[in-house]
Amino acid sequence: QLQLVESGGGLVQTGDTLRLSCAASGPTLSNYVMGWFRQAPGKMREFVAAISRSGGITYYADSVTGRFTTSRDNDKNTVSLQMNSLKAEDTAVYYCAASPSLRTTIYSTEYAWWGQGTQVTVSS
Repeated sequence: QLQLVESGGGLVQTGDTLRLSCAASGPTLSNYVMGWFRQAPGKMREFVAAISRSGGITYYADSVTGRFTTSRDNDKNTVSLQMNSLKAEDTAVYYCAASPSLRTTIYSTEYAWWGQGTQVTVSS
């Protein structure tokens, strides 16, 4: 059974940088499309970024394009989300998720395995 554990969240100030990591145990991560989602208080979970099985294709939400970068290391079974120029509106719990889809999907309903989430708080 695939298990995902996020780390790297914390409290930072506007303009700061954070790097989130997602470590997988169980099946090799190369079998899955990986995604990042976030949920702010009182809001629905939203798509942040997705990366194809090989890492050659990435998608980003408009709100993070140019500031966030996702990458993966299939040999180490890890996925990362580099977050630069953080804004107060980036404050949320961030989740990594794995999808068995053959295409790089941005839809949360197509992700079957989820981590427990890590809190990111950006103070303005």
